[in-house]
Amino acid sequence: MAKHNKWSKVKRLKAVTDARRGKVFSRLSREITLAAKAGGGDPEGNARLRTLVLRAREANMPADNVERAIRKGTGELPRVLYEAITYEAYGPGGVAFVVKVTTDNKTRAAKDVRAAFAAFGGNLAGSGAVAFQFLHAGQFLIAKAKTTEDALLEFALEAGADDVIATDEGFELRCNVHAFDKLAQALEKKGIQPDNAEIAYIPTTTVPVSDPAVAEALENLHDALEEFDDVQQVFSNEDVA
Repeated sequence: MAKHNKWSKVKRLKAVTDARRGKVFSRLSREITLAAKAGGGDPEGNARLRTLVLRAREANMPADNVERAIRKGTGELPRVLYEAITYEAYGPGGVAFVVKVTTDNKTRAAKDVRAAFAAFGGNLAGSGAVAFQFLHAGQFLIAKAKTTEDALLEFALEAGADDVIATDEGFELRCNVHAFDKLAQALEKKGIQPDNAEIAYIPTTTVPVSDPAVAEALENLHDALEEFDDVQQVFSNEDVA
């Protein structure tokens, strides 16, 4: 296990069971509602919404669910007022965490996240306490079988990518947060479907973890956080041997 490893995270996401699929749909619905509220309900004129609709399609989310989430965002259906919140925290072994939450109840969300960290030897931290250990950027992961480095370089940098990184497992594109949707559309036009695409907190430094007890506590903490419907994304910087 190496939770900071981007490709291990993809494999983890691909292993979502049917029992947890409902949580994935719930999280996507919230993001879609927020995007429609902010930029309108037409995916062609709302790049953020278009990207989320594509993600929903890749997750096999029913089209009715997607349409309902959009209509909630535009006010055509009664909607819950969601708020996006970012928590910074320390986990077991001094590992830094950034937890992205979308919630209709800030008090409940804070209580749940705080309790999860406390249960496994961690604690919430103040704003800016750990964020400096991460690069906040758009991140696309593409398996080697889908394209080549030369093909990506031909258009990705012009489409907004800041970097194209080749690894043994595939290619990683990084971009400014504001260029994320433009780059997503450029990949779509080229027929290249990323294995994972998100606005991420990418570790710039990692914390080595060799103690099996700490590694297990970190694994359990990740699982606990992912059980909360309010939690959208979890980023951390451990490097487990």
